[in-house]
Amino acid sequence: MKRAFRYRFHPTDAQATELARTFGCVRKVYNLALTARTEAWTLRQERIGYNATSAMLTAWKKTDELAFLNDVSSVPLQQTLRHLQTAFTNFFANRARYPSFKNKKRSRRSAEYTASAFRYRHGRLTLAKMAEPLNIVWSRPLPAGASPSTVTVSQDTAGRWFVSLLCDDVIPQKPASGAVGVDVGLDHLLTLSTGEKVDNPRHERNNRVTLARAQKRLARKETGSSNEAKARIRVARIHARVADRRRDHLHKLTTRLVRENQTIVIEDLTVRNLLKNHKLARAISDAGWRQFRDMLDYKTDWYGRNLIIVDRWFPSSKLCSACGALADMLPLDMRRWTCRCGTVHDRDVNAARNLLAAGLAVSACGAGVRPRRESSRTGQPASKQETPRATEGLPAHRGG
Repeated sequence: MKRAFRYRFHPTDAQATELARTFGCVRKVYNLALTARTEAWTLRQERIGYNATSAMLTAWKKTDELAFLNDVSSVPLQQTLRHLQTAFTNFFANRARYPSFKNKKRSRRSAEYTASAFRYRHGRLTLAKMAEPLNIVWSRPLPAGASPSTVTVSQDTAGRWFVSLLCDDVIPQKPASGAVGVDVGLDHLLTLSTGEKVDNPRHERNNRVTLARAQKRLARKETGSSNEAKARIRVARIHARVADRRRDHLHKLTTRLVRENQTIVIEDLTVRNLLKNHKLARAISDAGWRQFRDMLDYKTDWYGRNLIIVDRWFPSSKLCSACGALADMLPLDMRRWTCRCGTVHDRDVNAARNLLAAGLAVSACGAGVRPRRESSRTGQPASKQETPRATEGLPAHRGG
């Protein structure tokens, strides 16, 4: 399978200048092509694709106004047109919003090179229009005998440079027999059906004072000054440190779950809707629920595991995992409750066990039973949807 390997690198002044120029040209071509495609549809009801925009790029290079596009490699410019085509394809398939214009300050600075625009020999990577190889920090080796098919160079808001090499890789398949239900939360990041609870590190909250201080210093700087640029980088570095720690923690958790279990059952949460709760949005973003789900998606594919997604309206917390009775009321602040059968439940552990049972039922027979709809809802602002919905059908899942 294709797998990307990402590394830090430290460019020379000449390389940094060349890459910055390439980033600007990529952004310019993307915006020009997006404008042309939008105007073609708005004014003439005409759809134009990659081939038409590629011909436009050739014409743009011949004009005096855009002659600077000839100063950089043509491959990243062609690749950004392909990326725009992919964005429109996703839009017309209702998988994404309409493509937006790239902004110099807010958009990601990156350029993609195909095999014709770089040379990789004996651990030395040289890009087109450059005389020297990049000074890459090889933090881990590439797969034996691997040859990159594409190379993506990027720079984050903190000023760090990264290179991502897409290579063919073979991931060893190790057998596993376990099955686990996973309930995500805020007090504890994960609660497993085994009863184990994983603490929420709260990376952003732990750095909130430092971040606020840096943002206050940034607000006091004169607009457009060099001191403002330096203060903005300090703020960006704090954000980058928080994101790196969160990503590292989630990588370790998801890798452990996938290696130890053949079947993993989680709840289908719409994080975008949950973020509309302004009291919990910051904490939910800090927990990284969406990132956790995405990592599980591709890692279960890598290792040949089953990931089962239970319907978001399944009342995992309110359903007794011992007798199957459904609690009438269960406010969010009630973390322990007693069922009519006498079983005392930890709210999160009970939810994880119910998710596991529902997922295994779906995996075994392709059908599941959901309790009847309640006559009314509690009206409490929930951090997760735990109320059953009056809809027919099976929980959304894959695998099994």
